[in-house]
Amino acid sequence: MTERVRTFFALAAPSRPTKGTTVPPGTGHRPPAPDPALGAMTVLVAAVIVHDTATDRVVLLQRGEHAKFGRGLWDLPVGKSEPGEPITATAVRELHEETGLTVRPEDLHVAHIVHGAWGVEAPNGYVTVVFSARTWTGEPENREPGKHAQVRWTDVNALPDAFVPTTSNALRHYLAGRRPGVSLRGWRHA
Repeated sequence: MTERVRTFFALAAPSRPTKGTTVPPGTGHRPPAPDPALGAMTVLVAAVIVHDTATDRVVLLQRGEHAKFGRGLWDLPVGKSEPGEPITATAVRELHEETGLTVRPEDLHVAHIVHGAWGVEAPNGYVTVVFSARTWTGEPENREPGKHAQVRWTDVNALPDAFVPTTSNALRHYLAGRRPGVSLRGWRHA
């Protein structure tokens, strides 16, 4: 076992309260992770495919000139999880923040998972859980014009070629009617 793996398991092990510390039962109290553990964590991300099956179109956004990656490329509504936030809450929050659309967590279905070895803001990798939703409220609008050039409905038979590769693959996987799967990106022995 390498030193890095030993360190990971030592940091990941549940901590026990120190002698004399009282932890109320059932509170789920957990001390905060030490900084080195947070810096080594894989980033958790959620993306949402909003699919209007009646018109066979999906909501896409185009990354703007100030985007941290993929400038000008099309993408699904996607964003990072906040510490302590369930991935379904991340999906609901990010979709609403970026497009104004509202979905309920219970209306989300896992469509695909992407595990990347490295990302622009994820030097230790990322896991993107791509959800699909066929029920929502609202109309798509660009609520983050500093990040995105546009947000719009797009016919599934006219998807743009200039698309973020990982989410494009997940979207095409979903539209082909395949069962949820896993895509690996950037791993040497994948």
